[in-house]
Formats: sequence, C-alpha cells, structure tokens
Amino acid sequence: MHRITGAAALWLLTSQQGALAHPHSFISLQSEVMVADEHFYALKMRWTMDEITSADLLYDTGDAPAGSEVWKKLAAEVMANVLGQHYFTEVWHNGKKVTFRDRPTSYSLARENHQAVLSFVLPLATPQPLAGQTYTFSTFDPSYYVDMHYDDDKDARLPADLASRCTLKVTTPTPGDEVLDFANSLDKADAPPEDMNLGKQFAQQVTLQCQ
Repeated sequence: MHRITGAAALWLLTSQQGALAHPHSFISLQSEVMVADEHFYALKMRWTMDEITSADLLYDTGDAPAGSEVWKKLAAEVMANVLGQHYFTEVWHNGKKVTFRDRPTSYSLARENHQAVLSFVLPLATPQPLAGQTYTFSTFDPSYYVDMHYDDDKDARLPADLASRCTLKVTTPTPGDEVLDFANSLDKADAPPEDMNLGKQFAQQVTLQCQ
C-alpha cells in the first residue's frame, strides 16, 4: 500500500482540510514573548505535532541528517503553508488586530522522539510598546480540524527580566453546549461553516499585561 509522503502530509497545516473538520491532528504549543528596547516585537513559537501526523509528515526524510537539503526543503514547504494562514495566530491590542511581517525571521523543522517539531520566530510588523499595555494572542486552526493547544499554562513564557513588571495568563475557553454538541456531531466528511470560525471558539487566549 502506498504511504502518504511527507510533502503530501502538509494538509496538516493548510486550510484546505476544511472538508475534514473534527479534530484529527494535535499540536502542542509553546510560545515566548520576545522583547527589545521595551517593545514586544515577536513571538518565538515551538509546535510539536502528534506522532501519527509526524510519521506521515517526516516519512520522506528517512535517515537524512539534520540540516540537510531534505530537511530544509520540507521545513520551507511547511512554513509556506503556515504563512498562507497568517501563522494560524492572532495578536490583539486595544481592540485592534496587530499585523505581522510576511516572513519569519527564522524557522526550522526537526524530529524529536518520533515527533515533528516546527520552530520559528513570528515577527510583528511594528514593535509594540509594553509599559502600561495589554495584549492578547491565540493560535488556532479556524476549521477546528487541528487541535492547537498549550499542554501547560507555563508553555506560554515571558523573558525572565520581564517577570517583575509583566504577567502572562493562559485562559482556556468553555464553549456553550450548543457549540460543543455541534463540534461533537461533525464527522470526517463534515465541515463547519466558514463564518462560524469554529476553531477560534475553542482557542486558548494568552494575555500579556505590563505595568
């Protein structure tokens, strides 16, 4: 039987899986707020994919050493799909969405304990001031096909030198029964309406608040 190749498995990080809505893949998130000159300028992201998805995604890499052309090509393909979905991330400040630069400043794909790990730096288009400000950010697949979550609240991090004047809090939503029933009713052949933005209703929100 022909196995799905790593390149073909890139459905994981595209919106084209909308016809398959119920969560069937899982990504554990880690993020760190990056700061320079008293401004929030980027998020350092680390996404660890579940083992089944990882096996398909990394199939073509075989025994290729880290840093080889095989890994670089696959990392570029995955990152291109992430960029096509605006990093699957939203940052908000004072009721307005903060825009991002259209390219990460760095990115890489690796295998760790049979799991694919995508790491990248998501730069804001314009560095944002910290003093007295509050920001929120969340990472999610709008279609709800891929479950993107923090396993532990501590997986959203601040630089050590900000701990005395800023806080970071992860809030996990509690969707109503109607939304839960709808999500649970979805089969692999179903897709939620695009304007429902189902994934966002389950997305954890991280709040950055500074004095």
